Amino acid sequence: MKKIIFVRHAKSSWEYNVDDKDRPLKIRGIKDAHLVSNHVNGKFDLPDAVFSSHANRALHTCVIFLRNLGIPFAKLEVTPSLYDFGGGGVSDFLQQLDDTVNSVMIFGHNYAFTSLVNIHGSKYVDNLPTSGFVAIEFDVESWKDIDKGTTVLTVFPKELK
Repeated sequence: MKKIIFVRHAKSSWEYNVDDKDRPLKIRGIKDAHLVSNHVNGKFDLPDAVFSSHANRALHTCVIFLRNLGIPFAKLEVTPSLYDFGGGGVSDFLQQLDDTVNSVMIFGHNYAFTSLVNIHGSKYVDNLPTSGFVAIEFDVESWKDIDKGTTVLTVFPKELK
């Protein structure tokens, strides 16, 4: 059994004249990341490994989740291939995971994450919102075999307000 937890980065700011990878989170984004991570705490088994895009907004969201969920930072690997907006890079990354790892939490971007949640999950998501959380399980033994799975948990900030 393999499991992927997709978390889209929290709401970011366009207020600063910085490179896309350097955009920070808005205060609303920080609050939403805390809201969702605190809500899901205890509702799922913690992942074997955590991977985040190297973009500031994804990494900051990831740190909030790690702290609130009590996941050791040693489980985190910053992964530039998750800085992907189409989904191909994320798919390639997932297919290359070591099969000794059974569950992962990944932090990244749209439209890649909405697309992959819909390709692999059993529940259609019109748009994975910022700070959105989707867990999908696959009845396979190898990451190379992931295809259609079962969506087991979705949490979006607007549902919690």
